[in-house]
Amino acid sequence: MNNTPLSPLPLSHLSAVQLRVLSVAQLHAHGVSAARATAQCRPGGPWQLLLPGVFLLHPGPPTSEERLHATLLYAGRPPLPAQSGARKTDALRYGEAMITGLAALALRRFPSAPPMLSLDRIDVLVPRTRRLRSIGCARLVRAHALPRAEVITGLPVAPVPRALADAVAQLPDANAVRRLLTEAVRGGHCEPAAVVAELNRARLLNRPHVVDAVGSLLAEGRALAEARLYQLVRSAGLPEPLWNVDLRLPGGPHLGGVDAYWPGPAVAVELDTRAPRHDDALWSEYARKREHLERLGITVVHITPRKLRESPEQQATVVRTALMAATDRDPAAYVVVLPR
Repeated sequence: MNNTPLSPLPLSHLSAVQLRVLSVAQLHAHGVSAARATAQCRPGGPWQLLLPGVFLLHPGPPTSEERLHATLLYAGRPPLPAQSGARKTDALRYGEAMITGLAALALRRFPSAPPMLSLDRIDVLVPRTRRLRSIGCARLVRAHALPRAEVITGLPVAPVPRALADAVAQLPDANAVRRLLTEAVRGGHCEPAAVVAELNRARLLNRPHVVDAVGSLLAEGRALAEARLYQLVRSAGLPEPLWNVDLRLPGGPHLGGVDAYWPGPAVAVELDTRAPRHDDALWSEYARKREHLERLGITVVHITPRKLRESPEQQATVVRTALMAATDRDPAAYVVVLPR
């Protein structure tokens, strides 16, 4: 059966297309057959075949934006037909495909991500079942389960933790890896725990230069979380606690360190900056310490960096409530407070 449109439109009407990158299916919807499109790509012709089934409708080099759209058109499922009313910038037209790796970080303007034009390959995340191969500027990254894409400038882009993992997988330079991971946390793009979880899922934590970078990442994340905790206490008008102290029974065992401690009401705040691993050893240590302190009458408020960043007012209310509730409790055991 011949699927060529009965009344093909003149090719000049395509000059009005904002992004002059179209798939063979989109050209067909515009009234251009595959044979006619191929003819336009002959030497000296006005078009180029940028990737299999994806045409660039001008003879010069593609822009960064055109390369991104071409990669998504190549890797995605057949796009929605033009007559469906979908906007041409609608990320849904690329199916499940999404930009990942260094290109995704460049789109988010990471300072140490290379300029888009300098990237020989653009990483695109697709389902593992997608039967395509990497070619030209498109490098396919396959996943059993795809994350929910975020839309940036009309393009579907992988979340920062996944984009970082895919970028790190291609980077042998320890300094480059460390800079990218640090920028992700410092710029407020995500929490360290989410990055480490993705690196762990991608089986990258067995690479020495990645392990070293993760150490810097966790230190950066803790420093930021501590700064947010200081800001929370002061902006909420809470009493000033003792910061970063160790607790010990007089002449007895060490009880553990806490990030903030109010001796009068016997309330402690502990930041949970654990990196997720397959085992729960560190969480068990947290739980044992909390249980021991609470048996001594000390209230422990457990706060994650994400909660500090996303809902500081709510966390301030939790701490204030714990301080106020101290008057209704029996006095806590006396503990020695030492600098940590």
